[in-house]
Amino acid sequence: MSEPTDDNIGGLITALLKELGEDPGRDGLVKTPDRVARAMRFFTKGYEEDARAVLTGALFDVEYDEMVLVRDIDFYSLCEHHMVPFFGRVHVAYIPNRKVLGLSKIPRLVEIFSRRLQVQERLTMEVAQTLEDVLQPKGVGVVVEAKHLCMMMRGVQKQNSYAITSSLRGEFEDDPKTRAEFMGLLQHRSEGYA
Repeated sequence: MSEPTDDNIGGLITALLKELGEDPGRDGLVKTPDRVARAMRFFTKGYEEDARAVLTGALFDVEYDEMVLVRDIDFYSLCEHHMVPFFGRVHVAYIPNRKVLGLSKIPRLVEIFSRRLQVQERLTMEVAQTLEDVLQPKGVGVVVEAKHLCMMMRGVQKQNSYAITSSLRGEFEDDPKTRAEFMGLLQHRSEGYA
């Protein structure tokens, strides 16, 4: 099997355009195969990154045992079933166990997993599982809210629906008070933030 290249993707897009009844040589489409190849490499760049390595380099010993929450992390991904976008927000919380993570690494983790062909359920679990494995916290909570173009542009064509998935582990799963605090913080909107 040959090594994947942008030229290989470009050739596939040229063939696809022909199959769709288009002329890949017409003015508006001449550069399309190259553009699509570059875009697909960007949309799937998460395959080239090691999520655990990114997190391991940003762990700090801190005596803090209250919830850490990073919410409203925007993400874009491609549905692995139709290769059309789904997008939305991710909310990630954890309760440290003598180690905290540099805050910017949480959105970075979401980016790594969302820049792969995905389903929302797996994206939710991968973020939670990686945090649990690397940090070994007292608990992890991840909630993902997303709109799926595969439901909006085709199939049922429902424009206002969105999906919510969650993965709750440790104290977020076992302690109703911790779970309620997490869910309550997701409902809270500070002045100046939407």
